[in-house]
Amino acid sequence: MSATSATTDDPAPTKGGKSGFLDWIERVGNKVPSPAIMFLYLILFIIVLSAVLAAFGIKVTDEVVTPVPKQQLEYLRDALGGSIVPYDVRTLQPVELPDYTVSTETFAVQSLLSVEGIRFMFSSFVPNFAGFGVVAVTLIAMAGVGVAERAGMMGALIRKLVAVAPAGLVAFAIILVGVLSSVASDAGYLILIPLGAAAFLSVGRHPLAGIAAAFAGVSAIFAVNILITPIDSMLNELTNEAIGSGGAPLTITANYYFSVASSVVLALVAAVVTARIIEPRLGPYDPAQAGEDRTVEEVDQDSEKRGLRYAGFGLLGVVVVIGALSLPPGAPLREPETGALIGTTPLMDSLIFIIALAFLVCGFCYGRGARTLTTADDVVAAISKTYAGLGGLLLMFLMIAQFIAFFNYTNMPRVAAVEAAQALERASVPAVVLLVAMILVLAVINIILPGVVPKWAIFAPVFIPIFTRLGVAPQTVLAAYRVGDGPTNVLTPLMVYLPFIVTIAQRYKKDAGIGTIIALMIPYTVALLLAWIVLFVLWFWLGIPLGPDSPINI
Repeated sequence: MSATSATTDDPAPTKGGKSGFLDWIERVGNKVPSPAIMFLYLILFIIVLSAVLAAFGIKVTDEVVTPVPKQQLEYLRDALGGSIVPYDVRTLQPVELPDYTVSTETFAVQSLLSVEGIRFMFSSFVPNFAGFGVVAVTLIAMAGVGVAERAGMMGALIRKLVAVAPAGLVAFAIILVGVLSSVASDAGYLILIPLGAAAFLSVGRHPLAGIAAAFAGVSAIFAVNILITPIDSMLNELTNEAIGSGGAPLTITANYYFSVASSVVLALVAAVVTARIIEPRLGPYDPAQAGEDRTVEEVDQDSEKRGLRYAGFGLLGVVVVIGALSLPPGAPLREPETGALIGTTPLMDSLIFIIALAFLVCGFCYGRGARTLTTADDVVAAISKTYAGLGGLLLMFLMIAQFIAFFNYTNMPRVAAVEAAQALERASVPAVVLLVAMILVLAVINIILPGVVPKWAIFAPVFIPIFTRLGVAPQTVLAAYRVGDGPTNVLTPLMVYLPFIVTIAQRYKKDAGIGTIIALMIPYTVALLLAWIVLFVLWFWLGIPLGPDSPINI
């Protein structure tokens, strides 16, 4: 079931319970163009702005730290028989080469409307997109996830996990499963939210509270997960694009420890909000409030159980193969020289492929067991259908790739970063205060500019250099971005699944509207944002690594 079919066939949501402020937000938000068009406007804007700033001679002078290519010099020395030794020309004595050299350079804004700028835009358009790593990462990751989702495995896992949860832990289980569901784009919204309402009703609790709990897990805690997801890959690649040649690239696990801790802590917070705030406000449920549409999709329990059993066998097979390629001494996925598994190793570099492979194998095995995918042609069709739904995303990536390349060419990110960082250094504001300010700004912007990837494509080239100059590692800035992006997802009228969620709510309360959902979700946004900021600040102060080989500071 796709999001399009879900929202097109359902009746239009009623308008009710919205304040004047929310009406204004909806009017403004509806005027925001699609992300691809938005980035086209941004490209046009930076073209004009670069020409204006270049005409005024805007430039900055900054110290540049350049790594000394010691490894390349060692290779050259070995190739020539060890005859190259660095000497001090004054003392004629051998010297030890430094790791870095520091030089002072001036960076001026370069106009994209100059002869060189126009030449760059035309000649780099294809290479910009070809070198944009997010595209390949997305296509590889979504191939495996698409097979699992099309086979029905994602929906089956969600139903199974909710069904086995104790009655007292239903809210926490639904929220945590919602967090996990971000591995697959549609499953959480289209399966878990209706299931949350039914699960709450089955244990005598208000179904709208079940909808709210599921929505909070799926959307308000969207940017973190216990698992490594395609979103991690996209954000990681965009961060590395912003880092450029100015530092070491991040691995996909750069925020993994923080993501796992955030997933559990925020699920607990959301469960408390559900029990202490949402359910008391709703009161006892009266079935007379229900609408006429209470149909529930029939599920073949035997086929689903068989499919999950086959998927378990498939997962075991993948684990055995990866273990054989990783655990023995000298295994192919170990680092060749040190034998390490964690860090800059073949295993870590292969995680995206391994995750995609696991989902593909498990999805195919589930399909065989449940009889939803029976041949290799069915698998190819599932991947093709998944890719067909990525057309809008790929167009957006095309625009983002050009925006980042053109923006970096102008030197405006460096100029802005140097000026802002120098001002902040003079103000002596602690870095953690600036990170919290960034989180709050992003939380507000997210209401009118939702979408975890498009926002980071805009802000990464600006925030990463600024905080790098203040000694804050890029992975810390990325973690702060995750905090700011999530909690207000449930308040934006631009949420594409909002009409569907309203329709589900109307099954249990005939007069439910967008205002009903917004009112339900405001307590989650406030509580989750505050709790997440506190967690982030404590993490920062304690200096806990955000992931393997990912310290807080540079």
